[in-house]
Amino acid sequence: MKAMELPANSRCSIARSLEVLGQKWSLLIVREAFRGRTRFAEFQKIGVPTDLLASRLEALVEAGVLTRRPYQQPGQRTRVEYVLTPVGEDLLPVLAALSEWGDEHLPTGHEPSTVYVDTTDERPVHLAFVDADGNVVAPEKVAYRRGPGDLGD
Repeated sequence: MKAMELPANSRCSIARSLEVLGQKWSLLIVREAFRGRTRFAEFQKIGVPTDLLASRLEALVEAGVLTRRPYQQPGQRTRVEYVLTPVGEDLLPVLAALSEWGDEHLPTGHEPSTVYVDTTDERPVHLAFVDADGNVVAPEKVAYRRGPGDLGD
């Protein structure tokens, strides 16, 4: 039985998200798209094998994270580039959370490879839990609870 056929997983937001993003290379492809990469050859530079890259790009397009857009350089044939959709752009906080976690718990001894900034003034920004009134809630005061759609054990 496939994992997503289990009722507990089919209703789980994390499991459904991992169906799209949990394959090796998928999040790194999305990271590269946020860095402005759009072309197949540019994505290859992260080390993903060609056949696997084609498969991952196709899956991200099917999931609505990326879209194909034709482009043509003067004197060359029309090719396709891959650009983030609004669905893909909504992954920015996911990448930021992974970046912050990795910087804190898996340090390299170097400065962070990515920083997130406010585009109006370039000040660094960080992720936060915010309540319904807009107040920041410290992570240690946030608990994971089952939601109303959960089937339980």
